[in-house]
Amino acid sequence: YIIMYVEKQIVLKRTSQENTMQTLKKFIKYYKPYKAVFFIDLLCATIISAIDLAFPQLLRTLTKTLFAGAPGKIVSALIPITIGLLVAYIIQTACRYYVTYAGHMMGARMERDMRKELFDQYEKLSFSYYDQNNSGQMMSKLVSDLFDISELAHHGPENLFISLIKIIGSFIFLFMINRMLAVPMLILVVLMLVFSYGQNKKMQETFMDNRRKIGDINSSLQDTLAGIRVVQSFANERIEQEKFNRSNENFLISKDANYRCMGSFMSGNAFFQGMMYLVTLVFGGFLIAHGRMEASDLAMYALYIGIFISPIQILVELTEMMQKGLSGFRRFLEVVETEPDIVDAADAKPLKNVKGNVCYEDVSFHYSDDDTSVLSHVSFEIPAGKSIALVGPSGSGKTTICSLLPRFYDVTEGRVTIDGNDVRKLTLESLRSQIGLVSQDVYLFGGSIKDNIAYGKPDATMDEIVDAAKKANIHDFIMELPDKYDTFVGERGTRLSGGQKQRISIARVFLKNPPVLILDEATSALDNESERFIQKSLEELAKDRTTITIAHRLSTIRNADEILVVADCGIAERGTHEELLAQDGIYARYYDMSR
Repeated sequence: YIIMYVEKQIVLKRTSQENTMQTLKKFIKYYKPYKAVFFIDLLCATIISAIDLAFPQLLRTLTKTLFAGAPGKIVSALIPITIGLLVAYIIQTACRYYVTYAGHMMGARMERDMRKELFDQYEKLSFSYYDQNNSGQMMSKLVSDLFDISELAHHGPENLFISLIKIIGSFIFLFMINRMLAVPMLILVVLMLVFSYGQNKKMQETFMDNRRKIGDINSSLQDTLAGIRVVQSFANERIEQEKFNRSNENFLISKDANYRCMGSFMSGNAFFQGMMYLVTLVFGGFLIAHGRMEASDLAMYALYIGIFISPIQILVELTEMMQKGLSGFRRFLEVVETEPDIVDAADAKPLKNVKGNVCYEDVSFHYSDDDTSVLSHVSFEIPAGKSIALVGPSGSGKTTICSLLPRFYDVTEGRVTIDGNDVRKLTLESLRSQIGLVSQDVYLFGGSIKDNIAYGKPDATMDEIVDAAKKANIHDFIMELPDKYDTFVGERGTRLSGGQKQRISIARVFLKNPPVLILDEATSALDNESERFIQKSLEELAKDRTTITIAHRLSTIRNADEILVVADCGIAERGTHEELLAQDGIYARYYDMSR
């Protein structure tokens, strides 16, 4: 058992190291567009370090040579020494400015590139990803994680490079000054590295946990703020405060574990640094007492110990920064390396000259994380320009049927076609550009009414926007507003009523002018007066378009060319309004209940 345990630990350690190396390789590729800045930054860091290292050695040399000579000779030599050091420090100042400015901008540009890549990936990910992940966590990865990655991108290589130069350079000079005193220093450094490595592994785990906990806080905050009207209408502020406090306290607990590791790490390294001064003083005094070292050399030794300890402290801080940055980068990779479920096929072609003939051929569907069937062997056809309506109990699969057409999800079996083309063999952009969707849950973006209508066609002229608004019966209302089409709608359209928001969403689809239309319970959340207005707009919108309508109010679908009753994962009944009433089945029962 002991041998098996040891072997398991060795395998886990090797796997962890390999994963870290793979992560670093992926991180390094983001430096590629900024290679010139990166190498100039390292060159400047080298110059800064070299000048810092040179001063004690110059002082030691002058003390033993020039400053031991005649006063006149010393005074005459001070002018060239002054000029030389002044030039050196001016160069060091310029290098420091470049490192601070250009280096930080390199990190900021890398952060921008990663944020763009992450956002683009969010745009590509399928509905199934959003079904399983919280938007607060996603925002955390997009903002706070990438900031720490940016700090690592700039400070990581630069600080590591400067520190290594100073540590190696200091050791060389320490050995040059007195080899015997340098040996115990080397032993202390090795012990310090062993200690740091052990603490570093613990810190890595706590920083990753920090990331998850701050994501939970963002998730709780986003959820509460998005539903603040519901919260206040139910006077449930206390419940939301308790939920937020739980995630907030969990983050504090995670931070406590994190800071305990950091405390051990920092204090342990400070102890080793103190031991270096102690060894320098005690062992150096012993060597001086036995005539193996000069007192002036001990003073130089102390200077180099100071130069030596400073980069060690930087490396200690760099370790914390690296753990924060790498934990954030791993969360970043979790998203960008997620393969979207819905992508263009290798041989996908654009959908052109759409007539609008839609066909579902023996379609079955279940969600990827659940084997429970949602649809089973569903088949029907909608001739171009005709309309069908889907009715049935909640959860029967009506919305899923509609979602398969624009490929929000892919069928598990069978196929869905438009004009005989399997939708999986079409490019997503061309497919979705030919389908208009009006749903019950209207989403308006922050901005003006004009911006929201134009979302259906970003390059639309003002005349086209106005024409779409008129067709949606919203133009007269807009013209009564103080800023007319430039009126700000508020977050998610909070300044507008449900009916007004719905008509704007309909105007958006009018502007898009698609040959295929999906109406997903577009009037179910509206009052009777608003429904009448919206229904007129929808009837106008559906003219000469292939239309699929989901409705709970059966009065709105009586004129559909065919009505499908969806139940038990399939189509239970089908026919016109009159035919279904004559069957005296599920539809007839629903119709009697709605009267």
